[in-house]
Amino acid sequence: MHVNPALERMGTYPFVRLAEAKARLAAEGREVIDFGVGEPREETPAFIRAALCAAVEDEPVSVYPLAVGLPELREAIAGWVARRFGAAVDPDSEVVPTLGAKEAIYGLTQIVGGGAVAVTTPGYPVAARSAAIAGLEVVSLPLDRARGWLPDLDAVPWERLAILWLNSPDNPTGAVAPVAFLAEAAERCRRHGVILACDEAYCELWFEGKPPPSALQVGDRRGILAFHSLSKRSSMPGYRSGFVAGDAELIALLKRHRPTVGTAPQRFVQHASIAAWSDDEHVGQIRARYRAKREIVLPGLRAAGLEPVGGPASFFVWLRVPGDGDDAAFAARWLERGVVLAPGSYLGAGGEGHVRAALVPTLEQCERAARLLGADAQ
Repeated sequence: MHVNPALERMGTYPFVRLAEAKARLAAEGREVIDFGVGEPREETPAFIRAALCAAVEDEPVSVYPLAVGLPELREAIAGWVARRFGAAVDPDSEVVPTLGAKEAIYGLTQIVGGGAVAVTTPGYPVAARSAAIAGLEVVSLPLDRARGWLPDLDAVPWERLAILWLNSPDNPTGAVAPVAFLAEAAERCRRHGVILACDEAYCELWFEGKPPPSALQVGDRRGILAFHSLSKRSSMPGYRSGFVAGDAELIALLKRHRPTVGTAPQRFVQHASIAAWSDDEHVGQIRARYRAKREIVLPGLRAAGLEPVGGPASFFVWLRVPGDGDDAAFAARWLERGVVLAPGSYLGAGGEGHVRAALVPTLEQCERAARLLGADAQ
């Protein structure tokens, strides 16, 4: 059997290892409080669930969803972009609904014919894995505290690049890229014929300062694509619904490619998504719950010797291990005590000496975790 060598080289997806460890503890009958994987566990708002159920009842005959999505969904997305960012996008030519953000991020390499793909590290691994499987060179742009967890644009090898990936708010660091930084990145990308791809899945979750901006706010959107998801914004991870918006020429290429793969949310999910994108009140409530969790857990994390060193957004807390120690060993010790943290090294080079806490357990679980973490300092 001829296996893609890139697939053989990359090994197990990092968080599969955490899942295996949690399964072992569960088999032993031990309770764990899981801050490891960034999977929202908040209740999906009732009005969204009702919209999905109504759509199922209204369409007794099931049909294939078109890859371009329902026009009503594209219009709801354009309406949200206008309200949230003050940016006008054309629902017909500059928006395409997707099956969540992950598949869209993975699929972007399918529309470029060569060149390198630059990704930030530590970071979400999907863009780098997609590039490797497509046979493209992967360029890692290090993030560090001294630069505010933003990449050095002067260090980018522009002459051989096809795609520059940015993530703001960033996973895992929580850093937010200012509009000026996004504008500079966009201008450099245009100058060199590079796609600027911005993963903005956490843009509705922030705890201080102004709301995180979008690359869609940059005046000239040529070469720009922004990736969004309802998973975090509306507590809909299992619905698999998101969108890509930006440069009409690039959106046209995505629309040409996507029917081949058949990736579009089911029509009833699209109707639920229309309800979600059309309402902002529930988002403020979700944000407030994450803020409450953060305030509960932070004192315990500090008591355990961890130093918060990340930015003010996303639902992650990025923490330095005491003495820049072994992050995997630190996480393993706390795993045995029932608190799951993600080792920073799982998220790529530069993550060593850090752990990431995803604020996804319930408020009650966060309170228990804070007591466990705090007891370590007694």
